[in-house]
Order: sequence, then structure tokens, then C-alpha cells
Amino acid sequence: MTLTRIVSKGQGNPATFALLALLFNGASAVASDIEVRGSAVIEQRYFLQDALYEEQSRANFSVYGEAEIYKAFNDGDDSISFKPFYRIDQNDDERTHADIRELVWLHVGDSWEMRTGVGKVFWGQTESLHLVDVINQTDSIEAIDGEDKLGQPMVNLSLIKEWGTTSIFVLPYFRERTFAGVDGRPRFALNVDTDNPIFESSDEENNIDWAARWQHSIGNWEIGLSYFDGTSREPILVPEFNDESAALRPYYPQMQQAGVDILAVMGSWLFKFEGISRSTTAEDYSALVGGFEYTTVGVFDSQFDLGWLMEYQYDGRDNTLLTPSQNDLMLGTRIVYNDIDGTEILMGIVQDLDESNSRSGFIEASSRISDNWKWRLDAWFFSSDTPEEPIYQYRRDDFVQLSMEFYF
Repeated sequence: MTLTRIVSKGQGNPATFALLALLFNGASAVASDIEVRGSAVIEQRYFLQDALYEEQSRANFSVYGEAEIYKAFNDGDDSISFKPFYRIDQNDDERTHADIRELVWLHVGDSWEMRTGVGKVFWGQTESLHLVDVINQTDSIEAIDGEDKLGQPMVNLSLIKEWGTTSIFVLPYFRERTFAGVDGRPRFALNVDTDNPIFESSDEENNIDWAARWQHSIGNWEIGLSYFDGTSREPILVPEFNDESAALRPYYPQMQQAGVDILAVMGSWLFKFEGISRSTTAEDYSALVGGFEYTTVGVFDSQFDLGWLMEYQYDGRDNTLLTPSQNDLMLGTRIVYNDIDGTEILMGIVQDLDESNSRSGFIEASSRISDNWKWRLDAWFFSSDTPEEPIYQYRRDDFVQLSMEFYF
């Protein structure tokens, strides 16, 4: 019932009408300024081989939805962004989960920005591995490449100057990493007991972490220097045995990490590098990933762009079981169709240089069907017969996944 109909039916006196009119018009103005968009996705995953464990299936169906609700106010100097996420999975109860990816109040000053709430921050430049990206926890049940992240409670101040942008983070609460359940696929041989994590800090998940990053563009170069001090986002999985079962308990040590990331643009060449020096109570080590991407625009006088990628991965940790990228080489190609549907294909292989029979491969392809619909194809392949290698656990988990995405 509209406000006009309420008054015409004699359901209010003039004073009530005036109050209702004020509230009605104010609510309408606020609602009209709120931007809402999002997506709903159907995924079908099919595994090419029988599972290693009887609880697992060869096919898995899931659906998920995510939205973004955005409101700007104070002449655009302030805004609130809310991004909820929810997935329902056919087989794995652990993969059926909800998360607030973002709930942030942003205030913009003349040369500074302040973000408060739950947010997502990405650091890094390379394609195959993101070493310096340590603010958000990995949502590992979403995808095997580790690029999906949980929302992180934070207060973030960024100072934007001619000599670069300096960002300081205070992180008052820690998010634990997600892991597949016994029905999930792929998963570790032993179940990960996420209900009983171990923390080095006596404050456990309430330990206050902090981080800082300086970023600047100098000509064709983009340079980032970062530092993190707090609870490691990467747990050490500790075996625990009793008379009835065995499991892995996540142990989260305290960590200090210094990092550098570099991107250089030189014509058709992109040179990328990330390096870290990390110190924990368990082990001190360094790691790096670096390489290039070369793109030929309009290959063979066509509309297609063809890119070639190569990146080398090194990790100095002694325990290779926890280190999938200790001495590996990634080779890949990117095909951009430059059509109205935005069709792209990325393919690659990661070869272990120490073990000739240990490698993984991936395919990512996507294209729009209409203004609201998009299809996506993801495939991963694993090969190893060395039990000490991390991907040995996934040796029977080659899969192809087709997604239909609806955007609104």
C-alpha cells in the first residue's frame, strides 16, 4: 500500500502523514543510492579416476552465490561495501559454508584512506604462486590453486604520496584455514581436525597481527616492499594418533616475513618477481618465484593475442611434503580471443625439476553467453609416484569442472 492510498483511506491525521512522508521519502532516497550486484553459480565437477578413499565420489555438484551491496555517502568520501558468500556442496559438509568476504567502511581523505571492518587485500605479481600475499587466509576448499580467500578483520590506513603508497594493517582476529572433509575430493590421506587447532600464541586466534607495505610505480616498474608479523596463515599439519583413529591437527606458529614483489613492463614483455624471507619457531627459510610473460598481439594477422609464460619456483624448506614448489618450473600459454564475449584460455604445466615424474597441469577457460550468463571450464591434472612429493596425495584426483555463472 502506497503512502497516498494510506491517506486517501483516512488512515492517518495530517501530523502522521507528514511524519510518514518524511520517513518514506528518506528511505526511498537511501534505497535508490544502494548498489546491489552479484552472481549465482552452478558447478559440476567430474573426476577422471576412481577415488583413493571409499568415502569419495567421482562426481560432485555444488552451487554458490555471492553479492556486493555498496553504499556511498558524505559526498562520496565514505562508503560501505558488504560481500557475503555461501556455498552448498553435494558431498562435502566442510565445503558447505558461508563467509563474509568483505564488510568494510572506507573513508577517503585528501591523501589518505582508512578501511575498517572485514576486508580482502591482495599482494603480488606472479601468475603461478603468490608468496607475499599473507593478509587473508586461504579458503582451500573453494579451489586447489589457493587463490580464494576468507575475509580478514582489519583496520587499514593507507598514505598516498608522490613517493608511493604506504599501507599499515592492524589485524585483530585470526581466521583458520579451511580443509576438505573425509567426503571431500581432493583431500589429504588423513582427516584434518579443524576443530582442534594448535596455536603458538597464548592469545590463540585473538593474537593481534600487524603488517605494512610500500608500493610505488617508477617508470615501467612497479615495486612493493612488505613486512608481516603475526600468526602464520600457513599451518603445519601435525599427525596425532590414538587407539581408534589418526588425524592431522593444524599448528599455527608465529611468523615474521619480509617480502618484495616487482613487475616490469617492457613492450610486449612482462617480467614478474616475488621473494620472501620468513622466520618461524619451526624453521627459517627463503622462497622466490620469478619469470616472464611475452604476448604477441594479433598473432598471424588474426584478432587473437597469444601469450607465453614461464616462472621458476624455489622454496628453501627442508620438508618437501609441505612444499609443493621447492624447485619447480611453470610453463604456460594464454590465448585472448578479443571477441565480444571476452573469451580467454590459460593453460600451464608445473614440472618438478628434482623429480621428473612429478608434475601438475591446469586449464582455465571462460566466455560470456549473454549479458547475464557466462560459462567457465577448469581442469587440473596430477602425476607423481613419489610419496614424499605433495601432489602424490592427489595422484588419482584429476578433474574437470564446468560452471554456469549468472550475474545480476
